[in-house]
Amino acid sequence: LSLKFGDIGNLKGLVIRFLLTTSYYQLSVQNWFSLHRLQLVYNHSVQATFNATRIHAPATYSYHCDHVSSLQRYNALLIPSSANDLSQLWEVTFIDFQIQGFNIQEGHFAYAKDCASFFSPAILMGLVMSLILLLVLAYALHMLIHLKSLDRHYECKASPAYFAQMKDNDMGDEKEPLRNSGNESYELRNKHFGKIYI
Repeated sequence: LSLKFGDIGNLKGLVIRFLLTTSYYQLSVQNWFSLHRLQLVYNHSVQATFNATRIHAPATYSYHCDHVSSLQRYNALLIPSSANDLSQLWEVTFIDFQIQGFNIQEGHFAYAKDCASFFSPAILMGLVMSLILLLVLAYALHMLIHLKSLDRHYECKASPAYFAQMKDNDMGDEKEPLRNSGNESYELRNKHFGKIYI
């Protein structure tokens, strides 16, 4: 696929040439196309060649990307093929780039496969933060349920009937009648309290 610009300044017959290839992948059971190489042709010869990376899409789709560039700040999808030619002297950047080499219908692009990854660093960070928040929420709910069960346990222990029954049994164990000169007195068996006379 060639884009012909003609003469631009000192560049005679400037052409940007895209070399596209198709391949069949058994895993996806369909043909895919990929941009294999980009060439800058001027002065009637190839002056710079860039190898393209990660620029591919199903053959029935088009490929779209906000920036296809040889610059690192745009992820450098175009890599100079050799240090011997003039590729190192060129900085190539396409903005709002879209390409489709095969199965073009009515002169319009097909549905575009975008270069943006579904698992970009921002998306991965958001997923990790969501997982942490879910774990904190699950821990908080677990603690609330646990506290509620403790409240029920102590409600049973703190009922008046429970302590009244204990009080009756304990009073029989703690006091013992004593006979002393006509007055009735009781002695506590528990040595911690000493003796009480009534």
